[in-house]
Amino acid sequence: MAEVNFEIFEGDQNSSVILHVPHSSRVIPEDIRAEILLNDANLEAELDEMTDSRTDFLAERAAIGARIKPSIFMNRLSRLVIDPERFPDDREVMNEIGMGAVYLKTSTGRDLRRVNKTRDQLMIDRFFTPYSQALEDLVRSRLGVNGFVTIIDVHSYRMIEHPNGVNKGQRRPPVCLGVDDFHTPGWLCELASESFSRVGEVVINEPYSGTYVPLSLYECENRVSSVMMENREDVLFPQEIERTIDALTALIDGIEAARAREK
Repeated sequence: MAEVNFEIFEGDQNSSVILHVPHSSRVIPEDIRAEILLNDANLEAELDEMTDSRTDFLAERAAIGARIKPSIFMNRLSRLVIDPERFPDDREVMNEIGMGAVYLKTSTGRDLRRVNKTRDQLMIDRFFTPYSQALEDLVRSRLGVNGFVTIIDVHSYRMIEHPNGVNKGQRRPPVCLGVDDFHTPGWLCELASESFSRVGEVVINEPYSGTYVPLSLYECENRVSSVMMENREDVLFPQEIERTIDALTALIDGIEAARAREK
């Protein structure tokens, strides 16, 4: 049986929304763990820093509350195994700090793995490519039914910036929306900003920018729109998360209402 590192929760066939949850898992297969240079305590600390905790719960609750239930595409392995949202080649800016598709460095800049390009390609073939293909297939299937798709890229981030990063000294608001010039139309950016204003200040593309679209559709298929939702970790604490769930549910419902008006 083929190895599967993702799970798809099918929504209503009439839904045009897909929730993508790429960084919520802490699972690392034993053979991958064996090559990681950190001891168990340090690995747990790194997982604490790098896991988008509770984003899986956020997506599941918002989907349940939506008028038309969206599909959820969820990564079942830690981003320390493979990061499915990176470019798998020289286009990836995070390569310069050792945090491309296959991480070589930790959030503090320590060595996570030894340099091994052959291993990295095997990792991409094993994990990255099947994941990307499955998500592309889901997007194309929704396009076939509805003629358009909106991906909501569900993330969280830490209150204090990591030492090993490329976005030094930027604001860290309760909500950061990542948008793309090609794939995030104005109406979607405005709707997301309005929906998440109930959580707190909303800032566009700071400290994180851009949003996920399957590579074969990136910058060439305008029927695929996308917005990245980066929630600061404190708005996902148990005493705060209900407001964020409500905001994400409102965004899903707003997207479906906007699409219905277009039909």
